[in-house]
Formats: sequence, C-alpha cells, structure tokens
Amino acid sequence: MIKDEPWLEPFAPAIQSRLERFHKAIHAINESMGSILEFANFHTYYGIHFEPVRNGWIYREWAPAARQLYLMGDFNWWDRNSHPMKRNHRGDWEIFLPYEQYKHTFIHQSKIKVRVIDSQGRDLDRIPAYIRRVVQDEKTHDFTGQLWFPEEQFSWTDSDFSLQEVAHMPLIYECHVGMAQEKLGVGTYREFEESILPRIKDAGYNAIQMMAVMEHPYYGSFGYHVSNFFAPSSRFGTPEELKSLINTAHRMGIAVIMDIVHSHAVKNVNEGLNEFDGSDHQYFHPGDRGYHEGWDSKLFDYGKWEVQEFLLSNIRYWMDEFHFDGFRFDGATSMLYHHHGHVSFDSAEKYFDEGVDQDALLYFQLANTLIHQLNPDAISIAEEVSGMPGLCRKIEDGGIGFDFRLAMGIPDFWIKTLKHKLDEQWDLFELWHELTNRPKKEKSIAYAESHDQALVGDKSLAFWLMDKEMYTSMSVLEQNLVVDRGIAIHKLIRMLTLSLGGEGYLNFIGNEFGHPEWVDFPREGNNWSYQYARRQWSLVDTPHLRYQQLNAWDKAMIHLATKYELLAQPHATQLYLEPNKKILAYERGGLIFVFSFHPTDSYFGFPIPMPKAGDYQIILHSDQKEFGGFERLDKKLIYPTDKENKVSLYIPNRVVMVLKRKK
Repeated sequence: MIKDEPWLEPFAPAIQSRLERFHKAIHAINESMGSILEFANFHTYYGIHFEPVRNGWIYREWAPAARQLYLMGDFNWWDRNSHPMKRNHRGDWEIFLPYEQYKHTFIHQSKIKVRVIDSQGRDLDRIPAYIRRVVQDEKTHDFTGQLWFPEEQFSWTDSDFSLQEVAHMPLIYECHVGMAQEKLGVGTYREFEESILPRIKDAGYNAIQMMAVMEHPYYGSFGYHVSNFFAPSSRFGTPEELKSLINTAHRMGIAVIMDIVHSHAVKNVNEGLNEFDGSDHQYFHPGDRGYHEGWDSKLFDYGKWEVQEFLLSNIRYWMDEFHFDGFRFDGATSMLYHHHGHVSFDSAEKYFDEGVDQDALLYFQLANTLIHQLNPDAISIAEEVSGMPGLCRKIEDGGIGFDFRLAMGIPDFWIKTLKHKLDEQWDLFELWHELTNRPKKEKSIAYAESHDQALVGDKSLAFWLMDKEMYTSMSVLEQNLVVDRGIAIHKLIRMLTLSLGGEGYLNFIGNEFGHPEWVDFPREGNNWSYQYARRQWSLVDTPHLRYQQLNAWDKAMIHLATKYELLAQPHATQLYLEPNKKILAYERGGLIFVFSFHPTDSYFGFPIPMPKAGDYQIILHSDQKEFGGFERLDKKLIYPTDKENKVSLYIPNRVVMVLKRKK
C-alpha cells in the first residue's frame, strides 16, 4: 500500500499496527473456535433450534447481567413463571422443550417472548436476540417473536448462478421492496419478484441492492433503525418469499446485495437489543459513547468478543440462509471514527490519529475476511465518505478488505452544482477532478444519485432540473424549454458519472426515468400517506410521456457499459478540455466520449484529438430522438483523423457522443 502511495510513508507504523492487530484477532479466533467460519456460526447455537438427538427444542440467550430469564408465549398461555431458563456451562441462559410434550403447542407461527429480570430486579418482556421472524399485531401494533417452522423447506434452484461477472463490473439497481409498487401501500417480496425484477433485467442491471431487509419497527426509518438483525422484515412477506425473490433474481443472472446495517441499532427497548439484559453495555458502548445523537440510535461495542460473534454470525446467516451475494455496509464512516466523521479531513493524520475507532476498523477486516471465505466472488461495499486510505485494499497489503467504496462525493457535487451554479458557470476542471480523483488501486461505485438524494427534504436530479414543470409539461406533444434542458442535462450527468466516475455504477429505483417526486414514508407529518412511498411505473409505461425517453437512454448507457466492459477498464484518459466552450473529451476502454455542456452554442468542424489514427464513428449519442434529442447528429458519418490525429466534429450544445475507432 505504501509502495503504491508514497505519501503514506509516515504512517507505516500505524498501518503495520492495524495488520498485526488483525493477525492477533484471527489467531485468537482460530485458537478458540478453529476458524472464523465457526466463530461466525453462533446463529446455529443461540436462538431456537430443534435438536434431533435429544428430540426437542433448545432456546439459548446471551444475557450476562440478567438475574433470571423465562420463556413464554402461546405455547404456555403466556405464563410468566412456568418456564424458567437456567445458566449452562458457558454462562448462557437456556431451556429445553421435549418434542412429545410440546408438539401441539410449540408450533409454526405461534408467538413467543422472553421475560428478563435484570440485576436490579426490573421486569421486562423482550424479543429473543437471534429470533428469525418478528410480526406486528394489527390491533395493538406490538412486535412479537414468531416461531417459524414451515413444513416444507424452500428449494433453491440457483446453483448455476455465477457472481464472477457481476463482481468484475457491478451495475447496481438500488431498491426498496415496500415502495417498489405503484399502489398506495406496502409492496411485497412476491410483487417485487413478479413485477419489478423483469423491469430490472430488461434495463440491463446485473445486481440489485436491497434496502430495509432486516426487521425495523418504524417503516419510515427506511430500514436504518434495525431491531431484529436475523429477521427479514415481515411487513413484506415471509422468509420463503424473500428466498424466492433472490432465487428468481439469480435465475435471471442478477446478483442480490443486502444493505446491511451494522453501524447502529434502534434504541427501542421493547423491540430491539438495547438494555436486553438490563445493562447499558451488553451489545453497545456504555453511556454517551453508546449513543449516536445524529441518528438517535445505539452504537455497537465492536471490540467485544460476543458482539463480534453476533455481527459476524449475522453476515454468515444472510449469506448461508438467503444466498445474498454481498453487502453494502451502511454508515462505514460513522463506524470508523469516534467522531463519526464530523471533522474536516484536511490532513492525512486524521486517518490514523486517536479519532479512529480501531475496534470498528478491525471488525471490518474480520467481516471482509469472512465474506470472502464464504464466497470469494462476494461483493462488499463501504458507504464511506472520509476517504480512509486502504479501505478497498487487501488486508495483507495493509488495507481493510472492501471490494468497493461508494463514491459519495459525486452526487454531492451534482446537487451542489445544480443548486448554486448557472449552466454557463459550470467548471469543467472541477467536474473532471470530482469524477476522477480516486486511488488507482481502490475501486469505486459511482452514482449520480441514490436514495439519499431522493428523500424528502432534498430533490432528485430530475426534480432539481425540471421542478414543477414535471407535473404539466412531460408530454412529447408539446415543447417546453425547462423540460428540454432538464432532459438534456440529466442524460449528460448520468453518462459522465457512469463512464468516468468508478469501476461500478448505482442507480436508485425509478430515478433512471426521472421519477418526478421525492421519497417520503407514511408519518404523522404527512397524515400517514403512502403518496410518496411508491414508484409510479405508469409514467414510464405511457408512450406519450418523456419519462420513456430518459428510460431508453439509461438502457442504452447500461447496454454500452456491459458490451464494452467499460467500468472494468483502467481510469479514463483526458483528451481535451475547453472551459469556456464547455467541451470535454476523454477515452476509456477504447471508447471516446465527447461532451458539450454549453447551454446555447454548437460548434462545426471542432477539432478533437484522438488516441490513435484512423476512422471514427459515433456509436451512441444523447441527441437521438428516442432519447428526447433533436437528431442533430448522423451516426452513419465516418470521421477520419488528420495529420495531428484529430477529428473534426459537429458538436451541438448539451450533448454527449460516444465514438469508436473502426477496425
């Protein structure tokens, strides 16, 4: 790592120390458990399991500070005292229920809780920490653990699916099952499988990134305030229906990445892990360090052995049980620093000083080791904004082991540009820097906007560009200057981000066709409305609306990237940049991209240098009529290079063209 990035030389001891800490942790895990795979297998020990040899169910719970635990539920008519648990040789609480005695009461879909008496004698009903399913009562709205023993186990048929191509160049469709339908209500796993997966396949994306999978009590949290880490959210359907969705995605050649939330947990005592055994420091840091003010949530103690067991087992559970192909780790910046990234990273020391949470950094190294041992082609992505060096380098090279980082600066740059600059003020030098400034040996997922930019309080790019005109002027039968500009710039932004910004690409559900509105989940402030917690597919399915043109452009872009394996190619090489005329040209993977960001001027016979002599032809351009353009370019024309290896192009305003050298 230091050889590749000499500026890190002063921090060699710190990087070496990280590596040594990792090896020490792995050694301790191997000494205790035999391997990290066994260490990450505690979901098969804790929780409720059927033991064939003893012919009955065993339930185990880690609650070191508790004075007593009782299992209760439908099976014992919610008797609070009849089923006390005992400490075993490990110090864990457990109870055994013989099959013959309980076969008619301890059954599929019956409900359970665990009663915890803490060291001060406080009495609280909890949901088991490793529970596989949690349901909400429609009348009381209380959440309860549910036994899940379906008679038929799900039969997977995805053994032929290979992750290699996706891992090579992920084209990710970020999505939320609940808001993926057009109806005013919560979408289901089954509806997503039947009606949304075919759209994603048709659009050309090779991966989906699923939000809000882990159970969360408040729907409006977008799935980021997790209560039950081993339970797929029951508001979308059953575990088998989630498995069917993933199985079908695999049959379509689509990988499924989970948006995993190990950065924090809901503070709710009734539904979550907070004060489970009565203490404030079981899973989380005690006191102020265990509370995230910005998120109003609890923070894990990553240095604790049992917390590592819990979180690493969680990773293995989702990969083994549900065949997830990898993870996007939410809030990695918050995890990596005690200050949660709320400082200016204006010097390299900030990546190595006392602000770094070494326990969290080690946890990431362990998590990435586990993920890639379970599946060498699995994809791990960090949502990380500080620019932590080595984040996506191999651990043995001094890195943290992720495959990709989200290029979070790119969408921020686009929003800032659209908010604060007129079109003629766009700075192409700044633009080039923002989209290319990344380590040569660390891979990024580029995106123009994700769910963050679509949330209420912000606006999607389409909404920033066209605002209220989207409600009245999106018909192909009328011309509107605001909409013409918006569609042209939307196409430029997305192609520039895709082709220049990373080694992978991400789009948020519906934004590919310029979905007109923000995302806002039902809450008191909007009178519990689902109006904005859905996707209006009818807009893109209506032939006379211009959403279809943006959708066609997105499909063409993704097809281009796939055909030429564009994002798997080395970083782009700049060929030309003219700040006043707003012209930018670069080469990547044998393709030449020529952009004009000029709001009004078009140029005839404009000389653009080419990397090689020969004849060039336009293979795609944004001015095609099907993409909402004005057909000012002719794809049949051949452009030969002159003595200086330049081609003379007609470059209309607000257009991007992609050229390729003819063989």
